Amino acid sequence: MSAQSSLQLELEPISGVLGATVQGVDLASELSTETVAAIRQAFVEYHVLFFRDQSLTPEQQMKFGRLFGKLDVHPFVHGTDAHPEVLDVLTLPEDTVNFGGGWHCDVTFLEEPDLGSILYAIEVPPAGGDTLFANQHAAYEALSDKMKSMLEGLIGVHSAGVQYNDGGPSTLSKAMKTKDADLASTEVLHPVVRTHPESGRKGLYVNRAFTTRIKGLRRNESNALLQFLFDHAVEERFTCRFRWQAGSVAMWDNRSVQHYALHDYTGHRRHMRRITVCGDKPV
Repeated sequence: MSAQSSLQLELEPISGVLGATVQGVDLASELSTETVAAIRQAFVEYHVLFFRDQSLTPEQQMKFGRLFGKLDVHPFVHGTDAHPEVLDVLTLPEDTVNFGGGWHCDVTFLEEPDLGSILYAIEVPPAGGDTLFANQHAAYEALSDKMKSMLEGLIGVHSAGVQYNDGGPSTLSKAMKTKDADLASTEVLHPVVRTHPESGRKGLYVNRAFTTRIKGLRRNESNALLQFLFDHAVEERFTCRFRWQAGSVAMWDNRSVQHYALHDYTGHRRHMRRITVCGDKPV
C-alpha cells in the first residue's frame, strides 16, 4: 500500500481551547513521514486529536502508536494475552464503576509517565460514555501571577495507592483484572508546574486520582492548595467533550491534558482498546 500524503491532513477544532478532529487519514494505512510529522505537530498544538471511521486491528493500532515512541505496559492492569501493551477497557452492563472515571492524567505515579494514549472504540452504548478533556496549559495560564510564582518550584507527591490497592476504584471492574497491588503505594515526585518538552509551555501537573500531597507543606496546607488546583484545572472553560462512535480514535497528550471517562450508561456495555506511548521525566 502506498504511503498516504500529508496533503490529506485536515483539522477541524472542536472547541476554542483544545481538541481537533482529523479528516482524511486512515490510521491502518502506511503513513508518510510528512503525515506523521503533521499529526505530531497537531497533537502538540491541540492536545487531543480525534479520528472517525477507523478500522484497526490491535496490531495496526500498535503500529500507529509506535510511530510516536515505544509502547508502555501498564504496571497494574493486565493487557491482552497476545499483546501486553494493549488494554481492553471494558465496562459491563452491571458495573457500578468504570476504568478512567474521574479527572486524571494517566500513570503520573510513574517516574516517567506516558507521553500519550491512543484509545479506539469497538463497542459504545447508544447514549452516554463521552470523554471530557481539560487543557492544563490553559488552566495554568489563567492563574494570577502571584499564584504562578507561589507554585514555581513546588513538588507534588504521586501514588497509585488510592486507585490500585486492593478495593480501590480501579480494581472493582468485573471485566478488567489488576495485578501487583502491593506495589501501588510507591511514591514518586513531579513538579506541580510542568514544562512541555516539545512546546515549552508550562502547565499544571497535579490530578485528583494520583497526586496525594505537596512536598514540604503541612497536611492542611497541602490539602487546601491541591483542592483549589484540582477544581481549577478542570473548569468548564478549559475543556472539550467527545462523543464516541464505533471506529472512533482519540489520541491525547498526557503531558498537557487531564481526561474523564463518564459512566452514564449503566445497563449497557462499552468496549474500548487502549495503548500508551512511553514518555519522559517531567521537569
